[in-house]
Amino acid sequence: MGRRKIRIMISSRCDDRFPATGEGQASLTAIRRQLKTDIESAAIFGKEIFEVWINEDEPSEPGSQDSWDLCIEQAREADLLLVLYNGNAGWCLSKGDIGICHAEMMTAFSESPGKVSVLSLLAKDKQSRPSAPQDSRFQAYVDQANLFRGSAAATVDGVLQEARKAVRESLLNIAHQGAREVKRSRYNTGAALDWSRLDFVTRQTAMRNVLSEALSARGTSPSEGDGLIVQLSGKKVLFRPAAIPAAMTVAAAREMVGQPFLKDYLAAPQLKGSVAGPVHVIACHKSVTESQAMQLLGFPDATIVPGSFGIYVADNIQKIQLCLIANCRDDSSTRHGLQKLFDWLSQTGEEAHLIERAVSRSKIVGAIAKEAVRA
Repeated sequence: MGRRKIRIMISSRCDDRFPATGEGQASLTAIRRQLKTDIESAAIFGKEIFEVWINEDEPSEPGSQDSWDLCIEQAREADLLLVLYNGNAGWCLSKGDIGICHAEMMTAFSESPGKVSVLSLLAKDKQSRPSAPQDSRFQAYVDQANLFRGSAAATVDGVLQEARKAVRESLLNIAHQGAREVKRSRYNTGAALDWSRLDFVTRQTAMRNVLSEALSARGTSPSEGDGLIVQLSGKKVLFRPAAIPAAMTVAAAREMVGQPFLKDYLAAPQLKGSVAGPVHVIACHKSVTESQAMQLLGFPDATIVPGSFGIYVADNIQKIQLCLIANCRDDSSTRHGLQKLFDWLSQTGEEAHLIERAVSRSKIVGAIAKEAVRA
């Protein structure tokens, strides 16, 4: 039995004209139909591998609840979402809601950010862009997601060319990610099996050593005591590595780390000059959930963000920060998890917030250390 084709959904307004002004205009519906034909005709080794969904092919009445639900379901189920973005959020079910284009992108992005590609059709003149409240909300959402691929298209041919590039790059990403997942899923052979044979203490030591080596390779500065100072955007941040050598549900393994931030005041001597922190990086031998991360912190009112690397936790009052790296089964998976953490921090802009919290945390830690000495 052959595998199903790769599903691509094209999301955009239908009736808008492109370019917005000038010669060579076409409706976005015409462009969407042309893209569907173009993409579906692409073949690998003589076999067509794509199927493209556009709402023009469906019987639902545009602007209806049925049409809305159908579009959202297609965005959720698609392997790739190609957004032809002109700043128009699309029709709304009622005033104050988000537009259908906004909802489609948000749905796909929440399912898997990597499957969303945004192709800009925006005019250079910002004053000519859609400015209704739902359009402004959509534009702010897209700017924050920062998912633009390639350069902005100025002609219909440019749209077709950039769309081909986006589909090709997304297909390569799917292939690469799939290959990595297959390799990481095999925990009963090789180095992963070697780590599984170790007792808790020895495995924890191995996990911490790999974390330390990987952090050192990111251009660290010498540090006294338990931790490594890493340069982030020109700022020195103290990272303290730790490791949970079994599943988070195993109390004996979890208690080997405990709540490491309770002893942050002992790191005060390392926070000299402009060094901020500490930030705790914890390698977890198996998976970790948001609720487990919350239990580790000790209270629920915090920023808790899941990612491909694991879970990021930040307390915005005490400025505690925990980076839980999931599935650290061997040397390679541990290093790759840490790499994905730093990639995520950079790509999302969270790195700036991490630094800001680390600066505040160093002040709090310094104050607690002084009180501890006085006591």
